[in-house]
Amino acid sequence: MNYRTKGVCSREITFEVNDNKLTNVQFIGGCSGNTQGVARLVEGMDVDEVIRRLDGIRCGFRPTSCPDQLANALKGYKASLQ
Repeated sequence: MNYRTKGVCSREITFEVNDNKLTNVQFIGGCSGNTQGVARLVEGMDVDEVIRRLDGIRCGFRPTSCPDQLANALKGYKASLQ
C-alpha cells in the first residue's frame, strides 16, 4: 500500500500487511535515520499495536509526525477492509 503523507517532511509511506502484521515499511523522504529506525522497529508488529503506539505523536509544533502519519496510513488501511 502507498500512503501520501500530510504535514511532514516525508512524502510517502509504503508498506504491506500480512496476517495483520506490518512488513516492508519504507518512508520516502524525511529524516532518513529516524524514518529507518521507525520502519525497523515496527517490522513484524501487529497493525493495531503500531496504531496504539504511534497515533498522536507530534513533531515539534506540528500537529503530526512521520510516526503519526504511519498510524494514519494504517487506520486508512483498516478502514479499506470494511
